[in-house]
Amino acid sequence: MAERRQQAADRAIRPVLRSPGRPPPRLEVERAFWRLIAEGLTSEDAAASVGVSGPVGTRWFRHGGGMPPISLAEPPGRYLSFAEREEIAILKAQDHGVREIARRIGRDASTISRELRRNAATRASQRDYRASVAQWKAEQAAKRPKTAKLASNHRLRDYVQERLSGKVGHPDGTEVAGPQVPAWKGRNKPHRKDRGWATAWSPEQISHRLELDFADDESMRISHEAIYQALYVQGRGALRRELTTCLRTGRALRVPRARTAGRGKKFITEQVMISQRPPEVEDRAVPGHWEGDLIIGLNKSAIGTLVERTSRFTMLLHLPPMEGFGTAKRVKNGPPLAGHGADAVRDAIAAKITTMPEQLRKTLTWDQGAEMAQHAQLKIDADLAIYFCDPHSPWQRGTDENTNGLLRQYFPKGTDLARYDDHDLDAVAATLNNRPRKTLEWKTPGEVLDEHLQSAQQAGVAPTP
Repeated sequence: MAERRQQAADRAIRPVLRSPGRPPPRLEVERAFWRLIAEGLTSEDAAASVGVSGPVGTRWFRHGGGMPPISLAEPPGRYLSFAEREEIAILKAQDHGVREIARRIGRDASTISRELRRNAATRASQRDYRASVAQWKAEQAAKRPKTAKLASNHRLRDYVQERLSGKVGHPDGTEVAGPQVPAWKGRNKPHRKDRGWATAWSPEQISHRLELDFADDESMRISHEAIYQALYVQGRGALRRELTTCLRTGRALRVPRARTAGRGKKFITEQVMISQRPPEVEDRAVPGHWEGDLIIGLNKSAIGTLVERTSRFTMLLHLPPMEGFGTAKRVKNGPPLAGHGADAVRDAIAAKITTMPEQLRKTLTWDQGAEMAQHAQLKIDADLAIYFCDPHSPWQRGTDENTNGLLRQYFPKGTDLARYDDHDLDAVAATLNNRPRKTLEWKTPGEVLDEHLQSAQQAGVAPTP
């Protein structure tokens, strides 16, 4: 009778736990899944690593909006772990008493008694203790659901939604509809297609603007992370998921930073970054160090540029379109038919720069464009060390950028560069190489390069007795 009264008291202080059938994976499994996601793994690979099916991992990822909805920190030791519950189940099946079980696993007897009473399986009026069911019951009882602020504060929610998806208006007050777009299908923004026009404030802008617009109203406050979670995490129910199209990225799911870092140029390693380039390159005292880039024109046409840092001597690369460009159907993962793919650029650089003496082929610095994916083979073909600038740092190739500006006098933006052949490009390069430069004390790049070659030859000739 006392036991029944205690069971009734336990039920009175906790909500009814509806049986889910087969208990779902434990929180520690889900926690391990999200740790792998944070390391950059896909949802399928992370699911396989923790022992759950691919669809389960995908569902976790989508329901969480791409970010972990639970804390990744390990629970404190004051709570029973799944391993301890497994030990309790084994000892209970062996008919050990509460105090003996408590002594063996190092817990207080009242903790074991409460665990056996509250978290036992009660199917078919039987009170059997199973570790998986007990773990599920403990996790459900530990939940402390709280209504999201945007769900309870309608005035705040209307303000956020208006700043996200408000209509675009003309200065005279009339609304501008913008392009017609199809209904949202739960995917990322369409590639190279129209997007709906909206005021499209970022969550951070909304969060900080609230402090100015409602300086005396503390209820009108929300962090930008709370807005992101209201958009992405299913179950919050505060903001419509389709409002993600109003964000700048237009992503339907958030992407862990480690995964985006893995999307970088995989052919670039620390050993070929500009920080590893020899110090002698910086002072321009020694010739033979080059900078390179592409000039892009109409219809994806391109010209490659090579500029020697010391003399400013320029060479241009002819990159004609490949057969089938503009007429043949594009093949996925096929060669770039525009003519400036990795193979074409590698061959053009090797053919042009090997016309120079060996002492003028030391290093080449390029940006992180995909056209240099074959840099390892180019290093072998041209006996030339290749280095890459940091992302979004064109000033690290200042000589080449300045030369590209001079070349735009001959190859303006928006013009078709494919109509020029090798003969035309050599003529333009010769024109620049015979133009006096202030930085060279009014000498021409050709003259400065000849002086370096003559001095190198004289230094290599042994004096006669």
